[in-house]
Amino acid sequence: MPTSWFATCKNLWFRDPSETAPYLNDTAVRIRAGLLLFIPLFMGWTLYDSIYSSPWLATGELIQDTLETDFDGRIIYQVEVVRRTYDYTLQTWLLLYALFEMLAGMFVLTSRFSPTILISSFLARGKRPLWKPLLPKRFAWAIGASLVATCLIFFNPEVFAGWVNVVMGEEWLPTTENYMPSWIPTTLVWVCIGFMWLETVLGFCVGCQVHALLAKVGIFEEECEACNNLDWDSPPRKP
Repeated sequence: MPTSWFATCKNLWFRDPSETAPYLNDTAVRIRAGLLLFIPLFMGWTLYDSIYSSPWLATGELIQDTLETDFDGRIIYQVEVVRRTYDYTLQTWLLLYALFEMLAGMFVLTSRFSPTILISSFLARGKRPLWKPLLPKRFAWAIGASLVATCLIFFNPEVFAGWVNVVMGEEWLPTTENYMPSWIPTTLVWVCIGFMWLETVLGFCVGCQVHALLAKVGIFEEECEACNNLDWDSPPRKP
């Protein structure tokens, strides 16, 4: 039976917010991953445009033939161009919002401030819930937060360098150039897109699998999902 609007606003995607070890509706988690997928896609397009596109922008309409050729016999033309400049204000705000979303989902109280959690909880109302423990998801979102933070540093290197230099009391990082290689955010964006696509389409949480692996070696404690997904309402099956 579909959950009421009041219950959805009260519990969001939690089975019971007062549980010591909260459980989430994995259906809503997958919907939320699909809602947030546009952010890494947009960042991927931004990185492609800023790293692999031409850094020059033609400003004049007149192209003049210099009547000269290069060593390969190609005609050399003269055109007025300027070097492109990039304003990453929009990208920065989107990344800050993505960072907020990653951190907000980690706790019951902060989840109430997330618009995507509220939207995904309402979209999942008419579907059968699949309860998953919060702890592995929290670990996965911590990985996502670290990826977002790395991209934030790439788009705002001077701000991060200024903070580091103030804390260290000397110039550890340059403030006039980007010290992070471009392959780092480019790789991480594709990793993020892949992780979120697997979560949305296949329901496969890479971070949760890493958490399970660490639980097997004794670093983390793993919840028994089968014990917490017993369906007492369904009739017993015949042999």
